Amino acid sequence: MSRLYFHLHDGVDTLLDHDGVELSPGQVPGRALTEARAIIADEALQGRIDLRQRIDVHDGEGRIVYSLPFPDAVTIVPPVDGAG
Repeated sequence: MSRLYFHLHDGVDTLLDHDGVELSPGQVPGRALTEARAIIADEALQGRIDLRQRIDVHDGEGRIVYSLPFPDAVTIVPPVDGAG
């Protein structure tokens, strides 16, 4: 297990995770996906989802070990023609 830091980027600013979390390498993709979907869900409640965001997971040395762009966290199903 390593301490990993989940930093949120929106294309302009970065929200740094100063605390991090102890995870094994195999847990990183699932944790990033859960975090991204929680942010997307909160944004949906506010009426605006920003898919320009991504989560970069850094190790204790500051190296990116995983990156999840928000469009990869969800599947967008467009309306059927004539349905709205």
